[in-house]
Amino acid sequence: MADLLVYRAEGAAASRGGDLYGITVTEWRLPATYPPFAAILFVPAALLPVPALKAVALTGNALLLACLVALSARLASRPLPRSRLCTATAAALWLEPVFQTVLFGQINLAVACLVLWDLTRPAGARGGGLALGLAAGIKLTPAVFVVYLLLRGRGRQAATAAAALAATVLLGALLLPAASADFWTRRLYETARVGKAWIVDNQSLQGLVARVLHDPAPGPAWALPAAALAAAGLVLAARARQDGHGVLLTAFTALLVCPISWTHHWVWCVPLLAVLLAEGRTRTAALVALVFAARPMWLVPHEGDLDLALPWWLQPFASAYPLLALVLLLPYGAGPGASRRAGREGRQDTRRPDTRRSGTRRPGECPPGS
Repeated sequence: MADLLVYRAEGAAASRGGDLYGITVTEWRLPATYPPFAAILFVPAALLPVPALKAVALTGNALLLACLVALSARLASRPLPRSRLCTATAAALWLEPVFQTVLFGQINLAVACLVLWDLTRPAGARGGGLALGLAAGIKLTPAVFVVYLLLRGRGRQAATAAAALAATVLLGALLLPAASADFWTRRLYETARVGKAWIVDNQSLQGLVARVLHDPAPGPAWALPAAALAAAGLVLAARARQDGHGVLLTAFTALLVCPISWTHHWVWCVPLLAVLLAEGRTRTAALVALVFAARPMWLVPHEGDLDLALPWWLQPFASAYPLLALVLLLPYGAGPGASRRAGREGRQDTRRPDTRRSGTRRPGECPPGS
């Protein structure tokens, strides 16, 4: 739980007035990478002994996974009874992003739950957007959903989310002024500080392009496609026929275009599987589950700089998550024809009976945080 130890150190620095972004933790010298508001929330972690904190994190992530499964079922409009919820939660632990989140003591499940809870509430619900704004204040990536809400015509919810995000920034500035100035004027733009973008741990578009080109700094070769993909993904999300499709398109667009998306960031595979199963697309869901459970990126040579020397036939294994997202999610925004095809697949599947190496980061190369 190396990342959990970073959070604990952030909380200690925030409570004692230390140099928040100057600290490094564990033998791999892992830095703090979240906004100051997150460090304020981590203060209670500094009050617990490490063994107790790990027990709390393990229990909390197990409960959050159950919450994420339930919210994913709600996104798919298929609520689960308690017995099936427990079974689905146990099965979800085998998905690599979920397993790595638990292993590292990460907060991905908490962030995803905040976002999904907000986006699956009834239209016009009181305080809609508040949880989304708080999630963006902890980890900036969820801010992309504010744009999604605007494009879907949910301006009031988007405004509330933006206001909540602004409030987290203001609170951080008031309580940790030096750290806030450091983060918003300097640390936010030091993406190399977060980690090496070309290692197989990074399943973003930048990581894919860097490995394919054997170039640790692909520059415009990934930045320009990422910008085009961001625009296209959000447009498709805005035009999606179903809210569940729009949410998934937005989430996976963010994961693709962010400079670094570690494998454990892809916990959005849980709602993806829920939507596929609710649509009766059992064969596609089985393929998706296989990819996320098989941990293919950890099966390729990746010690030292071998990530940059992979032959062409190993590239799909090294970038399995972004390739899957590109292939699978584009039809969700492709219009009525794609929806009818998905429906036909679902009807065909429902006529049949329903038959239903752990990855480890290299020390010092897969940092916590983002």
